[in-house]
Amino acid sequence: MSRVAAIQMASGPNVSANLIEAGRLIGIAAEQHGAKLVVLPENFAIIGMSEVDKVKMRESEGEGPLQDFLAHQAARYGVWLVGGTLPLVAEHDKKVRAACLLYNDRGQEVARYDKMHLFDVHIHESGENYKESLTIEPGDHTVVVDTPFGRLGLAVCYDLRFPELFRALLDQGMEVLAVPSAFTAITGAAHWETLVRARALENLCYVIASAQGGYHANGRETHGDSMIVDPWGVVLDRLPRGSGVVSADIERKRLEGIRRNFPATRHRRLHCSLP
Repeated sequence: MSRVAAIQMASGPNVSANLIEAGRLIGIAAEQHGAKLVVLPENFAIIGMSEVDKVKMRESEGEGPLQDFLAHQAARYGVWLVGGTLPLVAEHDKKVRAACLLYNDRGQEVARYDKMHLFDVHIHESGENYKESLTIEPGDHTVVVDTPFGRLGLAVCYDLRFPELFRALLDQGMEVLAVPSAFTAITGAAHWETLVRARALENLCYVIASAQGGYHANGRETHGDSMIVDPWGVVLDRLPRGSGVVSADIERKRLEGIRRNFPATRHRRLHCSLP
């Protein structure tokens, strides 16, 4: 049995303030909740006044203050840390990769997933327009990695709407899924819980869904409701709004028992694959 945690924030344009808050919450997750795996939300280090703000602070993989921060926090608290997303160098000089980095408890980077599905939508109810593809270059590889907590799959936010991605992760042995996110207030209220619980149910896996939740300096509002869900779809812990930590235990015996007694994933007739 392993304790895991999801962190919820309402990040803004001040990177230093965001890192202080992230570090504070990682400490709470580790020292007060006893978590050994901690997941930060998407864009934990910056939600700028404009989308190009993140491009200005992009880093090369393996070097830069944001990556140094994540490595230091993982080693300081002896936790495996999913670093939400941060902007890394892309092939296009005016874009970034929205990279989700995984660090082990010694502060070493052990995996990287680049957000694959980009949020290019118009939300009719609020008039909000989003076009991530203007500043983000999509990834094209799935990631599942061995950890002390099981086979961990990585995905980010809008990815949740594409179930074929998670079937591909399942085919790679996924047992636990980490999903750093920043759902809008409107789409989150309508779909967030349904999507998170559906990914847990259909893949019979644990889901650790960390989210941005609150009002941001750029006028945006995010939904929050970070949660941890077990393979039967039970919400083990959640935080509707505001900054904070949710935590729960991952029980390998429960996961194995559910998959043995309710072997829906073995009854599949169609399979999908991704590069």
